[in-house]
Amino acid sequence: MPHPRVLILGGTGEARRLAGALATAAPDAHVTTSLAGRVTNPAAPAAGDVRVGGFGGPDALAAWLVAHRIDVLVDATHPFAATISAHAAQAAASSGTDHFALRRPGWPVDPRDRRHPARSLADAAAQLPVLGGRRVFLTTGRQGLAAFAGPELDGSHFLVRTVEPPEPPLPRSTHILLDRGPYTLEGETALLLDHRVDVLVTKDSGGPATAAKLTAARGLGLPVVMVERPPTPEGVPEVPDVRAALARLGLSPAAADTCP
Repeated sequence: MPHPRVLILGGTGEARRLAGALATAAPDAHVTTSLAGRVTNPAAPAAGDVRVGGFGGPDALAAWLVAHRIDVLVDATHPFAATISAHAAQAAASSGTDHFALRRPGWPVDPRDRRHPARSLADAAAQLPVLGGRRVFLTTGRQGLAAFAGPELDGSHFLVRTVEPPEPPLPRSTHILLDRGPYTLEGETALLLDHRVDVLVTKDSGGPATAAKLTAARGLGLPVVMVERPPTPEGVPEVPDVRAALARLGLSPAAADTCP
């Protein structure tokens, strides 16, 4: 494949690094990164073309892959972007496009953690009364907060941190903190103490950019309700990092070391 045409479904740091690494490892490749357009000022890759906006479902994505003669589709979306991942798998299968997922691993469990797994946001919300969560640090993103807006949690206060303003309905008592990682251990510890947080609710997104909150919660002995990530669509190969993605594309993994 001397001049591969690659579509990266992006929005993550891994997607940006892969686009940059491909520019080094395969300068003749044509690389397009697709961004969903849900963030006002997304961090765009430094190399390759950028496309913003949805495709309109798996059939439309399949048609786009064929029309643009894409050789490889890389799903490097957020680990919880289950809908687009399912659409990508369907589109790749129907169009005959090579396809794999780039997924950073989830956060490992430390023996000192007070981690409580949750199958969904609704399951996470149901655990809070049992854990005595009265002041909750909620870092599950701006969507789906309705799961915590039920009357059974009216006595709890939520510190909600998101990159963009969250979508209603929201919990009755909510303080919104708009911020973007990476975060430091010192900053996360101070945040938990200043807001008198007694339980953290988050998703198992993995990666170092937002891991400091887990270390801070561990140091303070706080329980953490961890929403488990959805599985990669059945039959889709998965790689854990940019080096492995380059290797699967038949390129030198060393190019990953040149991209921040």
